Amino acid sequence: MRVLFAGAPDIAVPSLHALLSAGHDVVAVVSKPDAPAGRGRSIETSAVTVAAREAGIPVLQPPHAASPAFVTAVQDLAVEVAVVVAWGAFVPDQLLVVPRHGWINAHFSLLPAYRGAAPVQRALIAGETSSGVTTFRLVSGMDAGPVYRQKIIDIAVDEVAGELLTRLSHVAAQELVSTLTDITNGLQPVPQSDVGVTFAPKLKVEEVRLNLREPAERIRGLIRGANPNPGAWCEFRNSRLKVLRTEQQSIDCYQAALALVMPVADLKRLMAPGVLFPSKRTLLVCCGDARFLALSELQANGKRPLPGAEWARGARVQPGERLA
Repeated sequence: MRVLFAGAPDIAVPSLHALLSAGHDVVAVVSKPDAPAGRGRSIETSAVTVAAREAGIPVLQPPHAASPAFVTAVQDLAVEVAVVVAWGAFVPDQLLVVPRHGWINAHFSLLPAYRGAAPVQRALIAGETSSGVTTFRLVSGMDAGPVYRQKIIDIAVDEVAGELLTRLSHVAAQELVSTLTDITNGLQPVPQSDVGVTFAPKLKVEEVRLNLREPAERIRGLIRGANPNPGAWCEFRNSRLKVLRTEQQSIDCYQAALALVMPVADLKRLMAPGVLFPSKRTLLVCCGDARFLALSELQANGKRPLPGAEWARGARVQPGERLA
């Protein structure tokens, strides 16, 4: 097939490679413009742009998807289908009808659940134990188009959003190749159900501040969903501290106190939400349901990530100090 591919981050690159390996004629790639990023404000080029240039494919980088010059450029390409993976832009209505087979999107959820920009992150925060990929035809409504294929996968117990997205990116690549085969064979997509529609807007930094008064599993879900971006956080000694990972276990505070030979008189203080208990190998924090989480990876403001126990030694954390 004669294909236009649209995408930006590294999770879109496996799909581009898969289409090329399957013999499709990717005549052009659309990605976001190069732009300053990071503290140094150095110019950043998207992973898809880099991959396309390495493959000798022309790259379009419109400032806006609805710009007249871009609309004309897409029309002139005369592609049969356009494939979208994490492009980060809405396709304007006048372009939806340009390819004969439309625009096919790979979305990282089992639609109609988790429509929107952060389906994996929101699924982990909600405590889901499975996820998947949906390929569907774009329509003007957000992630509301008819479905070609869905693939379900189990979420690993300690998997964080970045890891799950990477796994799903390879699933999406294969499902897109199969979807284009389906289209060639005349398969028609099936309308999405109106039941079970949920939305997954992009995570905001203020949303992922930890509330240690919540139950341990709720806190753990937020940490998993926010890793790597924007990163769940709290404060320690009036400075921001990112909590990147916790271990799967949650330990009852009373049992932990006995196991660590904690005096029973200190138990009440130990059970307060946010209280830290450092030891040689672990760093525990008490949560609102009187259970501990083991903090396995932390990142102080402006510093590199460290194992929780190592961070605690460096910060000289004392038993009874708290995260806020």
